[in-house]
Amino acid sequence: MPTEDARKVFVHTFGCQMNEYDSAKIRAQLARDGFVGTSDPGQAHLILLNTCSIRDKAEQKMHSALGEYRLLKKRGQQVVIGIAGCVAQQEGKALLERYADVDLVFGPDAVSHVRELVRGALEGQRLLDTTFLDLAEYPFVADVDPDATNQIGAFVTIQKGCDNKCTFCIVPSTRGIEASRPSPQILTEVRELVARGVKEITLIGQNVNSYGLKTPSELTFAQLLRAVAAISGVERIRYTTSHPRDITDDVIAAHRDLDVIAAQLHLPVQSGNSRVLRRMKRFYTREHYLGVIEKLRAARPDMVFSTDFIVGFPGETDDEFEDTMRLLDEVGFVTSFSFKYSPRPGTSALRLGDEVSDEVAGARLTRLQDRQRELSLAWHRSLEGTEQTVLVEGPSRHDVGVVCGRASTFVMVNFPGDESLTGQQVKIKVTRGFTNSARGERLASVT
Repeated sequence: MPTEDARKVFVHTFGCQMNEYDSAKIRAQLARDGFVGTSDPGQAHLILLNTCSIRDKAEQKMHSALGEYRLLKKRGQQVVIGIAGCVAQQEGKALLERYADVDLVFGPDAVSHVRELVRGALEGQRLLDTTFLDLAEYPFVADVDPDATNQIGAFVTIQKGCDNKCTFCIVPSTRGIEASRPSPQILTEVRELVARGVKEITLIGQNVNSYGLKTPSELTFAQLLRAVAAISGVERIRYTTSHPRDITDDVIAAHRDLDVIAAQLHLPVQSGNSRVLRRMKRFYTREHYLGVIEKLRAARPDMVFSTDFIVGFPGETDDEFEDTMRLLDEVGFVTSFSFKYSPRPGTSALRLGDEVSDEVAGARLTRLQDRQRELSLAWHRSLEGTEQTVLVEGPSRHDVGVVCGRASTFVMVNFPGDESLTGQQVKIKVTRGFTNSARGERLASVT
């Protein structure tokens, strides 16, 4: 049962970085009402599930976890249970009807007034809020995550929603149309995070490259990158997610000019075949994607890339899948996130027909993931004997006396060291590469 000395909130986050960021903002706002975070749902007065509906598997995970938390309530724990995020936006009232012991359902746009919603739920109301807010004065949350003082890196949102209409994607219907956050707010949050000890800033949005384009006199994304880089104390900048269609020459120039921008970019391609990309409404071709990669590598020779793949998209032929396999090798992705196509409610891909069987899609996914593991291992082994500058994130979760940190290329390096190195940039010699990480030995601290 929860203790009475302080109200505790347990937030279970599913899905993307946007959800992780929203969860941090939820915790930050609730802290103003005396809530403290807990990692134990059995000690919580409030349990919130911040959900993802991008794939059916993520949605099913949410329902499974919800079942466990509902049992706590049935066993007598005095706890308010809420469902937030994209599944909440998608299902809305149906969740309250399906689960009589769920007290609160709210979508991503309601994060800005979560305090009022939670207060109502604590008073015994069952509340639903899936309203999309007016974009003219969208209330981006300024509160900083109370856990930020314990972090080396932090997310900073620069926009909400998405104006793209990818035929497989449910995001526009769950997060609404795109709105850019005012750049002064972004820069203020970055300064506050740096003051709390954060070294690495990751700018996040559904399509960061279109930042500011709908707002007269706002910075472009490339200008925003330069403004963040100019803030004293920012040691590394990452950003996600990028749309290959919208990466412009001024963004590529920022990669060339600013060493503080990481030498790794997540650039979702989804398919290596132009006809499949057209059916997905991605609005670029295989050739355009490869051209962007070439430009970025010319500007920053040490750049490496990760990506997303969807296999078994409606109508994908064997030959078209082979184009994806060839692209995997041609770019040499250091890692990728790959999934079988997952039909989502309300998306136009449902009308395409030509379904690929689950057996065929599964076989394709296995081939792609097996090859990706080979490429990942080869790349990590190619680092053996090289010197890398890593930003130390803290002690290893698995080995006593070992700390870990990431290089600009996002490679995770584990090496013998003391926890006091956390937050420092350290030169490392890589001694061994593995599929997902590397081992090394410390050479010196970076001054």
